[in-house]
Amino acid sequence: MRPEEIEGLTVGGLLDLVAERRPEDDVLVYADRGLRYSYREFQEVVEGCARALMALGIQKGDHVAVWGQNVPEWVTLQFATGKVGAVLVTINPAYRANELRYVLEQSDAAALFLTEGVKGADFVEVLREAVPEVAGAPGDDLSAGGLPYLKNVVLMGGEPPEETRVAGFGEFLERGGEVSAEELVERQASLDAGEVINMQYTSGTTGFPKGVQLTHANIVKNAFYIGECMELGPEDRVCIPVPFFHCFGCVLGTLNTVTHEGTMVPVESFDPLAVLQAVHEERCTALLGVPTMFIAELDHPDFERYDTSSLRTGIMAGSPCPMEVMKRVVDVMGASEITIAYGQTESSPVITQTRTQDPLELRVSTVGRALPDVEVRIVSVETGEDCAPGEQGELWTRGYHVMKGYYKMEDRTREVIDEDGWLHTGDLAVMDENGYVRITGRSKDMIIRGGENVYPREIEEFLYTHPDVSDVQVYGVPDERYGEQVAAAVKLRDGAQTTTEEIKEYCRANIARFKVPHYVDFVDDYPMTASGKIQKYKLREAAVERYGLQPAADMETA
Repeated sequence: MRPEEIEGLTVGGLLDLVAERRPEDDVLVYADRGLRYSYREFQEVVEGCARALMALGIQKGDHVAVWGQNVPEWVTLQFATGKVGAVLVTINPAYRANELRYVLEQSDAAALFLTEGVKGADFVEVLREAVPEVAGAPGDDLSAGGLPYLKNVVLMGGEPPEETRVAGFGEFLERGGEVSAEELVERQASLDAGEVINMQYTSGTTGFPKGVQLTHANIVKNAFYIGECMELGPEDRVCIPVPFFHCFGCVLGTLNTVTHEGTMVPVESFDPLAVLQAVHEERCTALLGVPTMFIAELDHPDFERYDTSSLRTGIMAGSPCPMEVMKRVVDVMGASEITIAYGQTESSPVITQTRTQDPLELRVSTVGRALPDVEVRIVSVETGEDCAPGEQGELWTRGYHVMKGYYKMEDRTREVIDEDGWLHTGDLAVMDENGYVRITGRSKDMIIRGGENVYPREIEEFLYTHPDVSDVQVYGVPDERYGEQVAAAVKLRDGAQTTTEEIKEYCRANIARFKVPHYVDFVDDYPMTASGKIQKYKLREAAVERYGLQPAADMETA
């Protein structure tokens, strides 16, 4: 596919274009399920799902939430919403009731599609806690207080529980017969690539997650240029063990593969053995993951039983890649042309990426250079002027990839996108004479744990709800496995008595596990500046010494 063919293309139009060219080629394969769709078969499934969405009353611009692992229905919904113009709202499977309720409410979701759950979490039970109104006779209209738009809940896989207003996916698909193929064609023809089609939630420093609105053009063009950096083609089979709810899965994974007419090979939930089996059985040529995933695959006791020699390329992102890990991925796995990518959800997400022929040194010391049609500046935090090569400043970016804005948060949008269209990433970086970027730190107080962005203020706001907590400061500390771990310095109320394990359990019951503090320390006072500002870096230094932690490289990748 050529760059000019991507211009003005919607998500649904992308699938139609490739299905016309390669009707009999594989597009979606689940090795463990024995499921295999050709482009033509997948197009038919997607269009049936799209008509079913219309039968539910989903209008162009309505928000459809999806909450679950990398199941086939997830991919179907991504392209079906792309055909009807509904905005796909992706929800983290790690979310619990409070977080789920917030996203459903803030996003004005008209429908929710969910799986049965993940290890340790029954999603239907979590939903009951978040939206008690789902309990009731099947078929009754859902009318939930505070959720005026939410009318339909559909379970992907399994049978919906009795006495709930949750429909099964098969029952949902049967509704597609109520809408004609002509009506779908008419709806799809009304769409424009500049319209919002995807919304992903990123935690905010205020404690309130923000819905990042991404257009067809944002994600289709970004996916295309990501694939160009990997030199993907129709012969490539891309193993996708990273989660679909994140841009890594649904842009660098699914859309990236389709823009280059290849084959998606998803893994439902990350398991190193399942990844090795998928690569082996399907002869995958590309593999995606954060460094901890690649390490788990390489260190698996059965690694030698599987043939990974088909691998050529892939993407490693989410946290820094140590040189020794990169060498093993290249020399032992065989992915000699693996690339490194950097960005954030607000930029669809990739801003910079290494290329297949870049030397290993550049692939571990930098995050590559700007994608085509993407502008990058390094701007002095002190003067606001562009930095010279090698000088540190904040990374700004501008181009087709910058989000439309945060949903219903215009003030927050103006804080990060200036009048000239530059997105201020909040990341500190240096750029060399050849345009290669090295991330050196963060100007915002964010923790990156195993590729997940964790905002301290969000956890602090939650811990303030604990009856024994008077004050709390959350910060990141280095971790050899995850890059960073979450730490909390807690001041208790007078006379209160609680333990670190009780604080952790309070968090586990209410927020996603990756946000739960790994270290909890009780303190009487915080280190302060003369002006009264808390010095989190001193808390961090003290924790590093107390726990004997090894400082990690101060770099982040998207």
